[in-house]
Amino acid sequence: MRTFHIIGILTSLAALFSYLNYRFLKLPTMIGLMLQSLAFSLLLMGLSYLGVDIVQPVQKIFERINFNVLFLEGLLSFLLFAGALFVKVEELLDVKFDIAILSVAGVVVSAGMIGGALYGISELLGLQLRPVFCFLFGALISPTDPVATLPILRRLGVSARVNAMIAGESLFNDGVGIVLFLSLMVLTQDTGPVSVGEVAALFCREAVGGAFYGALLGWVGYLLIKSVDNFRLEILITLALVSGGYSLATVLHVSGPLAMVVAGLLIGGRGRKLGMSERTRRNLDLFWDLVEDLLNAILFTLIGLEVLVISRSLTVIHLLTALVAVPLVIVARYLSVVLLGSLLHLRRGISLRTAFIMTWGGLRGGIPVALALTIPEGRERTVFLFATYVVVVFSILVQGFTLKHVVGKQVGE
Repeated sequence: MRTFHIIGILTSLAALFSYLNYRFLKLPTMIGLMLQSLAFSLLLMGLSYLGVDIVQPVQKIFERINFNVLFLEGLLSFLLFAGALFVKVEELLDVKFDIAILSVAGVVVSAGMIGGALYGISELLGLQLRPVFCFLFGALISPTDPVATLPILRRLGVSARVNAMIAGESLFNDGVGIVLFLSLMVLTQDTGPVSVGEVAALFCREAVGGAFYGALLGWVGYLLIKSVDNFRLEILITLALVSGGYSLATVLHVSGPLAMVVAGLLIGGRGRKLGMSERTRRNLDLFWDLVEDLLNAILFTLIGLEVLVISRSLTVIHLLTALVAVPLVIVARYLSVVLLGSLLHLRRGISLRTAFIMTWGGLRGGIPVALALTIPEGRERTVFLFATYVVVVFSILVQGFTLKHVVGKQVGE
């Protein structure tokens, strides 16, 4: 089956599930789509157990989709840019120090907690998971995903400061997490001994280089947009900035995700205020809002369908690791926020209530699944891929569905 046909199937399912959600379920779009696609997958698996062999043909279709390439090298750049474009830069600047600490140190601390605790628990349970893969899992699952978090945050009545902290952290820690994961991946390759200094240097080059490169991209885009007054051309410039800029980042070996976030903030802040007419602002916002909604619809439909591929050959080790991972990720997230908020004396501090909201609102989406798919082939790959999928599903369906009630209760207290 050709790629075009697969895209057609995905788009059709996303449209069908979106329609059913809008007319009947009336859930937040992301949750409704994933719930339906997951239910559809489980239905197919149930029919297979009853003797209706329909799963294998469907599995073959979705095995042709390289989720890692499709997401990390395709959808992610557009989703990050769109997410950053609609963030209020002024609110981010008010909590810039908090965001910087949480998005960098928070990811490292959380990844260390998860990796260390998971390795210790695996030794107690006899799971025999190698430590480097436990820390790899910690790195890929620690960042909160802006693709999953921002759409829900926009509908909730949290304070501007908390909203800015969660939004800003999710935008930046996502890129930091990818860089940390790729840096640790070097340790799994048979290329000879690698020093901690080399890993740290790679991390700094990707992260710092990505931020500077994104600032340059955003500034060039701003100057080009400011020099014309044609909303069609200005939208095309932003498309070129995202697609071409992200591709060039891979050639330069800097973080494309961080570059897209910084570029999006510049275009959405300075570019929108000083470089665009009211007509351009209106049309640009409509265009990127539509792009974000369409790509999210396809993404979360695909995540739900991925269970058909991931669930094969499950063992007790897979299930135990997943059951341990879910509470471990939540606890590590909460502790990292509380510890950094108290030990580093963040401006105005982070209350326990705020830390709880930031923990429960720190959703995971497609990024962890895409990263888990890049783990080298072997026993640990299938174990951590399934654990990642379970954490993501729990995050979106349970945390995402209850977030409004949790926030309302915390705010009301």
